[in-house]
Amino acid sequence: MRQLKGKAKKETSRDKKERKQAMQEARQQVATVVLPTLAVVVMIIVVFVYVATRPGDLE
Repeated sequence: MRQLKGKAKKETSRDKKERKQAMQEARQQVATVVLPTLAVVVMIIVVFVYVATRPGDLE
């Protein structure tokens, strides 16, 4: 039977398994890519604020 345009097809168990696997891979990427990158950005900001606000020579 032909699938009409615009109509969603029923999700098969194979589609469901693939979708779950894709979500798991996305969660792993968050842990391995996003969090370390965010940590580096925060550290750069902290160092910049520290350098900008430290007192100069007291002489």
